[in-house]
Amino acid sequence: MDLYRSLIHILLFFGGAFVTSIIINAFFLRFSRTLGIKYKNDLEVRWSNTSKPSMGGISFYISCLMSFMFYAIIFGETDVFQNKELLGFFTIITIAFLLGLSDDAYNIRPILKLIVQIGCGVVLIFTDNQIDLFQIEWLNNGLTVFWVVLIMNSINILDNMDFIATVSSIYIILTMIGMSLPFFCKDNVDFFLLMAILGSLSGFLIFNWNPSKMFMGDTVSQFLGVFLAYFSIKLLWNNGVNEGDYSILSNLTLVALTFTVPLVDTTFVFVRRVLRGDSPMKGGKDHTMHTLFYKGLTTVK
Repeated sequence: MDLYRSLIHILLFFGGAFVTSIIINAFFLRFSRTLGIKYKNDLEVRWSNTSKPSMGGISFYISCLMSFMFYAIIFGETDVFQNKELLGFFTIITIAFLLGLSDDAYNIRPILKLIVQIGCGVVLIFTDNQIDLFQIEWLNNGLTVFWVVLIMNSINILDNMDFIATVSSIYIILTMIGMSLPFFCKDNVDFFLLMAILGSLSGFLIFNWNPSKMFMGDTVSQFLGVFLAYFSIKLLWNNGVNEGDYSILSNLTLVALTFTVPLVDTTFVFVRRVLRGDSPMKGGKDHTMHTLFYKGLTTVK
């Protein structure tokens, strides 16, 4: 009976987020054709023949908040303001969402984005959500901030062609859900939040599949980046740490395998631009997928 009830809850969370994502994105697509288009020269940095809105992050943020609200109602856990870890989580996703929204609207300076991203990492440390893989505290704290900044920018950089960032994020979340399966029958809040964002991504994919009607944009990539960073710390970096049953090498391998696509693309772009003397922070059509296309790999239709 508990297993059956948990399956119903999972379907409700996934299905609700999926439908919410479709409705919200369809609304913005219909009534805000120019909302979220921050560049007149979008074609220079996007793999697309036309400029398109990039406001899907609103559906992700709303789905996340609504999912926790329903979780609190269903399971009677309303003490979020007394849960230090959850409070830190909702703080950073709100900061990241506002950062992305501001960048999509006003194209804020890269240094300001970096400061806010570092701030998200610091919030995680002060709310006991840091990496605890090593015995040296400053190493854990420094790695936490670096990881948050890296993933927030990696998802942003990966959003350079239709559906690539969305599909990669779906894979990452499915991997982390697999890590949550031991908590399956315990109605774990992390599991349901992951299912909710998985549903949001699946709904957004309808609009982001080639040829896309909507880009991910900073509104999604900043929110999604910090969301993935938070859960990867809990479920991948710190896998088995609380139980004392872990290996540094195996945990690092798990992280690397899960985030292979964004990490490889970010490294490729960073090294390539530095060697050319260009800024790694600017947009362009020199990503891994672009290079594969130039080599003869056709775009998915």
